[in-house]
Amino acid sequence: MPHLTLEYSGNLAGFAAADALLDINRALLASGHFEEADIKSRAVALEACRIGVHDLPRGFVHAKLAILSGRSSEEKQQLSELSLQALADSAALPPGMEVQLCVEIQEIDRASYRKRLIAR
Repeated sequence: MPHLTLEYSGNLAGFAAADALLDINRALLASGHFEEADIKSRAVALEACRIGVHDLPRGFVHAKLAILSGRSSEEKQQLSELSLQALADSAALPPGMEVQLCVEIQEIDRASYRKRLIAR
């Protein structure tokens, strides 16, 4: 844990999703809440998406951070802010475009979550 999913509008030319994932992973590790090998992240470009109704140069990057339940509101707020700052610092975004960056924290029920590590 955690699982990080970046969804971003496909019109963000030059957005280096792999670099953004690495930067956010580093911020999550530095938070002290997670072990390095437990941080799992992925990115998905969305070709069919829309922001509002006007035909303006707009884009977005939405980070969903799924963590095990049991953390305080303050800890979740800290993780959200760290993730947003890392995303903002790493995102090479197209000039002349309005881009919304956002982070959402989701809780995974600790009692029902299962993980198995297979190392051969």
